[in-house]
Amino acid sequence: MRILVIGSGAREHALLRALRRDPDVTDLHIAPGNAGTTVLAQAHPVDVADPSAIAALAEQVRPDLVVIGPEVPLVNGAADALRARGVAVFGPSAAAARIEGSKAFAKDVMAAAGVPTARAVAVTDEAGIDAALDACGSPYVVKDDGLAAGKGVVVTEDRAAAAAHARAVLEHGHPVLVEEYLAGPEVSLFAVCDGRVALPLLPAQDFKRVGDGDSGPNTGGMGAYAPLPWAPAGLVDTVQRTVLDPVLAEMSLRGTPFAGLLYAGLVITAAGPKVIEFNCRFGDPETQVVLELLDTPLGKLLAAAAAGGLGDTLLSWRGAAAVTVVIAAENYPGPPVTGDVISGAEGDGILHAGTVRTDDGLVVSAGGRVLSVVGTGSDLAKARESAYALAASVHLRGSHYRTDIALAAAEGRVHVPGTA
Repeated sequence: MRILVIGSGAREHALLRALRRDPDVTDLHIAPGNAGTTVLAQAHPVDVADPSAIAALAEQVRPDLVVIGPEVPLVNGAADALRARGVAVFGPSAAAARIEGSKAFAKDVMAAAGVPTARAVAVTDEAGIDAALDACGSPYVVKDDGLAAGKGVVVTEDRAAAAAHARAVLEHGHPVLVEEYLAGPEVSLFAVCDGRVALPLLPAQDFKRVGDGDSGPNTGGMGAYAPLPWAPAGLVDTVQRTVLDPVLAEMSLRGTPFAGLLYAGLVITAAGPKVIEFNCRFGDPETQVVLELLDTPLGKLLAAAAAGGLGDTLLSWRGAAAVTVVIAAENYPGPPVTGDVISGAEGDGILHAGTVRTDDGLVVSAGGRVLSVVGTGSDLAKARESAYALAASVHLRGSHYRTDIALAAAEGRVHVPGTA
């Protein structure tokens, strides 16, 4: 099977590593890739935001399957462009990808499907900000309704800061969603979908704030781990029944069946799991740990979903734990410092994201989240040791990473956002 992966982050590096373990996958291509993916796949230049460019590349590469990693090409209609040319693709249509592209749309789908979620108020002009904040209360949750690379959400007890974020989003031409705050530990649950069937993967937990103890601003994700030893019994079955199956049924009713990766961001509240967001693609950095533990051949799984044939597919998992730690560039999540040489980034378990290779063979930083290091072990404590040993072996001037990824779970505690 020849597979073309679209994207350039650590998520795509993780996808390639998992696809390489599938004996049916014989030929891998990536567009555009990064400095680390070139050892796994043939690289091609492409503008990932341009569906026609992706479709033209697929006609050149002639893959059996295209796997789209990032949200931007999906929201822009890359899967539609590929299907129009008869190319098999793992990824939802633009109409279905609105479940991530518009938080208000996702709320509408959840309301129609009866999915448990936070109360929300949409705001389209400054005059509506105060009323929305009053309606949802403190702590204030203020979201950019559009795509914001995981950094469009502010959670704060400071009303002035909440209102300022809402105004800033509106000034950029995006609507705002103000939500009720949901208290409890967060869970990321991926489901491989074929339009009718949702097949959930292993739950994971990620860490959004930049600093230890959940200090500092939100990022695209600073680390993740799986499995979750503290997760309530029957969690996946509950989410399947109350979230995944109803959402797939509602999307089909609307004439926009969801085929691809549906990511449910959940909070485990006292009343049970509730959805805080949906994504239309594999999440980063959770993908790095979930795929590290997957035993089922990934190429075969994604091809079955793309063909609408998941049926009674069963998944198998390694009996181990995985932890990923993101190494970020100086000043991230602000404008990152780039162009610095990276050493020690060639080992197994080191996944590249914001990297490029110079003409003389050096690997240099080229983004905010530069690398993800993935450690595995028989339990979370050993997986943490492995991940942090890898992180310590990487040298990048000014870089930083959290030191508390999976710490609470390894110590038998439950991590709740905003707590140490």
